[in-house]
Amino acid sequence: MPATVSFDPKELETKVKAMYRSVAEDPHGEFHFEMGRAMAERLGYAAADLDRIPAEAIESFAGVGYYFHLADLKPGETVLDLGSGSGMDTFIAALKVGPAGKVIGVDMTDEQRAKAERLRDRDGFNTVTYLKGYIENVPVPAGSVDVVISNGVINLATDKSKVFREAARLLRPGGRLALSDIVTEVQLPQTIVCNSTLWAACIGGAAQQDGYRGQIEASGLKVVKVEDNPAYQFISDNARGASRKFGVKSISLLALKP
Repeated sequence: MPATVSFDPKELETKVKAMYRSVAEDPHGEFHFEMGRAMAERLGYAAADLDRIPAEAIESFAGVGYYFHLADLKPGETVLDLGSGSGMDTFIAALKVGPAGKVIGVDMTDEQRAKAERLRDRDGFNTVTYLKGYIENVPVPAGSVDVVISNGVINLATDKSKVFREAARLLRPGGRLALSDIVTEVQLPQTIVCNSTLWAACIGGAAQQDGYRGQIEASGLKVVKVEDNPAYQFISDNARGASRKFGVKSISLLALKP
């Protein structure tokens, strides 16, 4: 059962939007998490791919892992990114699905979407579309997507089961969910779960890893691969302390829709 969340989800949404507005507008500011190209390469992104996408999107990259080897995107596929931020993963996906493919990014933070759209238009990524929306309720028809991707975002959702049900709804039969996210080895105590600042920093909302997998499978998707991402590190003392104490870590996984 999900832990009872005893802070106001609207307060959390406000904090998350404020944090990721700063990620878009001031990527060199101080955050609980690392950002940018050096981290992206360390996580597994190929330098040759990063060289072909807008540098400003990479500067504001706040993902937690690499999953494109699991997603195995193919030319012509339709890909949807839950929480697309400043667009880095949507641009990488566009490279992989090619001119016959289609990439849709969904994000609730206006400044992130505006930045991604500006970079898309400037650099001619014509197969990419951005939508304002929430990852629990995506304005896209059921069964219209080959692959759902997400990077470091689902931990921010207060109802993860709803997110996974939405991913399952969006996918065609045989479709794939490939993501990186923050999970914990042990259940977090209420003092951390109820701290909306730590939640916005990708700590407080992290689910225990077995429960996280169980929520994916309860949505009708089958988890076929899970990998730890030891190259991902938190940088603030607060976040590092929680990471050490409760086994907060990054994973990447692949799930299939039958």
